[in-house]
Amino acid sequence: MINGKRIAVVLPAYNAEKTLEATVRELPELVDIRILVDDHSSDRTVEVAHRLGLQWFVHNRNYGYGRNQQTCYREALGAGADVVIMVHPDYQYTPLLVTAMASMIAYDVYDVVLGSRILGGQARRDGMPWWKYVANRFLTLFENTFLGAKLSEYHTGYRAFSSAVLKELPLLENSDDFVFDNQMLAQCVMFGFRVGEVSCPTKYFPEASSINFGRSVEYGLGVVLTSLQFRLQKMGLAHFRIFNRGGRCLEPGPDARYYSSRMADGTMGEGTTGDGS
Repeated sequence: MINGKRIAVVLPAYNAEKTLEATVRELPELVDIRILVDDHSSDRTVEVAHRLGLQWFVHNRNYGYGRNQQTCYREALGAGADVVIMVHPDYQYTPLLVTAMASMIAYDVYDVVLGSRILGGQARRDGMPWWKYVANRFLTLFENTFLGAKLSEYHTGYRAFSSAVLKELPLLENSDDFVFDNQMLAQCVMFGFRVGEVSCPTKYFPEASSINFGRSVEYGLGVVLTSLQFRLQKMGLAHFRIFNRGGRCLEPGPDARYYSSRMADGTMGEGTTGDGS
């Protein structure tokens, strides 16, 4: 807890068995709520989550990264979180920055805080592939131009949000795929939320999750489309559901449509959820 605000960390997981424990071990003690959502992994991610004492939820099929985040935020809000930080369980982003990012929101400095790989100038030295770095810089320039913002990058997976942001954004209008991240930031800018950044070193190694070149191209095209939609809406030339304040928002608490009925230990239950007890 920070400044009387309950802090939640959510971990959207898919086949994170090898890196989950290292990630969780670095989470600061001030975190009140620790939630993992497994998007129908084929490994032992859920068993590791159970052993580590996390609250965990398992999708009944692979819905995609965007839907995984929706479940993460829904469960965090349902658990009473005031600040929610998304930490990828692949140990690429250091959890040690959770305190700094959460504090910036808990003390009402920002509504959204991003862990930027670019700010410190170490992305290439940390191992970011050259083609990803070039794409990151090009897409960020494109988005800053069309969104009228000045962020160092839009493509980090390390993000903190106030509960108000998660309740007000029409997140259910977004993609179930990786471009969900980008749509969400564009929504934050459109609706006037304050976005801050902190420099975040990253690790690149075989077990760290990464989308391949083909999926990266698909993501890049989605980023361009989102930026164009933002500008057209701002100019009053078109209207899109992702930027509609009356769009579909998250309802805090479980949505049993997405949960598996098979428990982590192989027994059957009302829906796969666990509290680590």
